[in-house]
Amino acid sequence: MKTILLFGAGKSSTVLIEYLLRHAPEYGFLLRVIDANISLAKSKISGSSFGEAIGLDITDNALRLSEVERADIVISLLPPQLHLLVAIDCLKARKHLLTASYVTEDLKALDPEAKSQDLLFLCEMGLDPGIDHMSAMAILDEIRETGGVVESFISHCGGLVAPESDNNPWHYKISWNPRNVVTAGQAGAIYLQNGKEVAVSYDELFSQENKVAIDSLGSYAWYPNRDSLSYLSLYGLSSIKTFIRTTLRHPDFIQGWKKIIHLSLTKDAPFYSLPGATLGAAFAHHFKECASQYEVARYRKEDPLFDRQLHFLGADDMLTPLIKDSFTPASLLQEALEKNLVLADNDKDMIVMLHEIVYRKDEQGRKICSQLVVKGDDSRRTAMAKTVGLPLAISALLLLQEKITVRGVQIPTKPEIYSPVLQTLRKEGIEFSEKDCPVAL
Repeated sequence: MKTILLFGAGKSSTVLIEYLLRHAPEYGFLLRVIDANISLAKSKISGSSFGEAIGLDITDNALRLSEVERADIVISLLPPQLHLLVAIDCLKARKHLLTASYVTEDLKALDPEAKSQDLLFLCEMGLDPGIDHMSAMAILDEIRETGGVVESFISHCGGLVAPESDNNPWHYKISWNPRNVVTAGQAGAIYLQNGKEVAVSYDELFSQENKVAIDSLGSYAWYPNRDSLSYLSLYGLSSIKTFIRTTLRHPDFIQGWKKIIHLSLTKDAPFYSLPGATLGAAFAHHFKECASQYEVARYRKEDPLFDRQLHFLGADDMLTPLIKDSFTPASLLQEALEKNLVLADNDKDMIVMLHEIVYRKDEQGRKICSQLVVKGDDSRRTAMAKTVGLPLAISALLLLQEKITVRGVQIPTKPEIYSPVLQTLRKEGIEFSEKDCPVAL
């Protein structure tokens, strides 16, 4: 019997595991799920005879390699910094690897060896990155095949809270790794706009007021996401004038997060020791140590929204104890997010993606707006878990059937990957709506 090995049973794994177990009898494979928390892994397997849960310390090199050697395909939902360990094991054991994370330089360096061993290391196979690549390339390839020339490409994506579950001043709830929420944007961003390269620092990233209208949902704010320029050649758009990949948030979130950054709450230093501290005492200690208590007081007096946002995070909470006696500003913020911006059992999150593509055809300008909105079922089967997990699961089954032949370190920009995956996603209710309208160039 073939074996698919999954590293990680966290938030994004739920729908992936359900999908694979649903299809395991049809395709005849065993799904083995590894997590440091074996109880969590067992809960995700739900007693299926086609699933097996394993408790394992991922840093144990010998045990990790032995598990990889038993698999046919490996999926990693581990934190991005651990993918390289798994990738090296996959090279040693000659196994295919799938991840939802960005391709790092270390992973990219493995491309020649992966190709020489006839292996596929398919990265960026989740939501953003992942579904964004596949849906965009389907449109771009069709435009080019029909004689069009792309002039501008802007792609927006956000993991948000569904309107019916939006009941806090941040208009946000955690549906993915909270650490990633804290560190979002720290590398700044670089993109192409009107023929010019634009670099934006972390401090400036949330200060811009950029908004876009989403059908049936209203206006959302966006900020540029990482390095857009690295995708120009991958998308075949080297001569384009505007190319921007963005992250969507509620406008109130952007306004508040700008102040959070200015108050140094996203930094991993200094390291504080405050035994027995409450959440509120820890916030006060940080503000005092970084000499920002007067700035905090001014923000809270002049900005009623931020006053409510900071209060909601627990800045005035003198009852809830911290998990640990020692903390950094960033770990304090993460703990506050996990305590106060959590999805309740019946809450629904929401994924919104929008591609705005302007192109020229027969000397006329046209604009395609391709929009995806996906809502979660509850706090377990979230929209994030669906849109991150399903592309990985679908591509694993395609690879198991030898329907993907490309090799090396890849992202899903080739038709042999994106066409069948998008087709299957539509059957799972993940489908874009599209408008194509004339515009002035």
